[in-house]
Amino acid sequence: MSTLEVAAGAIRRDETVEIVLLLAFAGGYIDAYTWIIHGVMANAQTANLIFLWVYATAGNWAKALHFVPPILAFAVGIVIAAWLRRAAGERASAISTLIEILLLIAIGILHNRLPNMAGTLGISVVAAMQTAIFTKVKGAVCSTVMITGNMRQAIENIFVVAAGDAPVGTLRLSGIFFALCAVFGFGAAVGAFATKSIPNLALGVPVVALLVVLLRCERSHREVPQ
Repeated sequence: MSTLEVAAGAIRRDETVEIVLLLAFAGGYIDAYTWIIHGVMANAQTANLIFLWVYATAGNWAKALHFVPPILAFAVGIVIAAWLRRAAGERASAISTLIEILLLIAIGILHNRLPNMAGTLGISVVAAMQTAIFTKVKGAVCSTVMITGNMRQAIENIFVVAAGDAPVGTLRLSGIFFALCAVFGFGAAVGAFATKSIPNLALGVPVVALLVVLLRCERSHREVPQ
């Protein structure tokens, strides 16, 4: 299916605009939190890999190795998510969200007792599970943990509309992708503010967002497209 098309038929509950916007907010928030607290990115493994090799080529192995654990933790989260999809089917989104909530609560409670990297590892697992489980909005591929692909699709859709051969719903889909980018940025801004203002309670904000996602996922798994 083309990324410019909206899937026909019933839309999964975890592919609705409300869900992906909440997840995008949480994604931006968590990345800001881990960057401020731990100096690494939870979601953007591209950035972690770049920093790893920049410091490695400069011979600063201590700083380079600082970026290895979150990359490995992200890989573990992807494996867990893949297993969940195989074992739980349509319930995978709800189960994954519950695991993410529990991990964030545990990290938040133990924030002052855990070594810095331990918290980062847990949050990277959370980010990986989110990116692997929640992959679509209204049937179109999207990301709730980074904006690069969303921005590309938003601009492509605008071009298709301007060219005059856009499928029905393309302009609305472009708006959804732009909204994802904006909400991700808003989440990062709120995350930066909260992390600096209330570091010991900062992870409570994405937990609330994920609780709403969980409640929505636990309702009917299908809805009629609007």
